[in-house]
Amino acid sequence: IKDMSGILTPMAAYELVSEIKKRFEVRLHLHCHATTGMAEMTLLKAIEAGVDGVDTAISSMSATYGHPATEALVATLAGTEHDTGLDILKLENIAAYFREVRKKYHAFEGQLKGYDSRILVAQVPGGMLTNL
Repeated sequence: IKDMSGILTPMAAYELVSEIKKRFEVRLHLHCHATTGMAEMTLLKAIEAGVDGVDTAISSMSATYGHPATEALVATLAGTEHDTGLDILKLENIAAYFREVRKKYHAFEGQLKGYDSRILVAQVPGGMLTNL
């Protein structure tokens, strides 16, 4: 399931994953972008519904046009039946490394800072955002 512009709502994701898993014996993977601010919640509801995999990005490279932060989801799922088993301290070391890498390429980043709620209204397809 691909949500390239971040417009898949958490409840719609839950319903979609639940129905597909109920009707078909398939592995499902969810790909959400963080552009609208709903991706973290959408991933969580999809996980609760039985999705088999999700895409995230290390925190120092996450959000805006990218994916939700890996560390936030790992911490959210810790101690639950969906615990990832990933080591948050190791993830922080990776994040620290990429914070430095990101500084080097700052001039090439998009202009979006935070979320863009206009996409919730306009329903702009993913891929179009970076071309506008």
